[in-house]
Amino acid sequence: MIVKPFDQLSPDQLYAILKLRSEVFVVEQNCVFLDMDNKDQKCHHLMLFKGDDLMAYARLIPPGAFYKEMSVGRVVTSPKARGTGAGRLLMTKAMEQCRYLFGPGVIRIGAQMYIKNLYASLGFVETGEPYDEDGIMHIEMITQE
Repeated sequence: MIVKPFDQLSPDQLYAILKLRSEVFVVEQNCVFLDMDNKDQKCHHLMLFKGDDLMAYARLIPPGAFYKEMSVGRVVTSPKARGTGAGRLLMTKAMEQCRYLFGPGVIRIGAQMYIKNLYASLGFVETGEPYDEDGIMHIEMITQE
């Protein structure tokens, strides 16, 4: 597990992050959107590598940068790592690191609907109504303190 602020990412790490996000969010999910949203620079980046391959990634968003609460976003697992528990491990580590970096408090996410049960199993509860974001249904979820 590697966690770094944006300005400490190596060029190879940044490339691996952007490649995986593009591979899954743009190509696999057929979602045309501007991934580089000027939030990465304010975030910490959690990477799970196996050798040189980035298997899972999430950005850790400080309170106030997107939501009033801290958040985890751009959660993505490589197709090569699916079914291995990498996604659950990623989110467990993301929650731990958010609280380590930003202090105690709730964590808010905008979850893709098809994976909300994973988040629920990690302690997230739904808040609000489902919404469409770039052609994919999402729902906001939040942890308890």
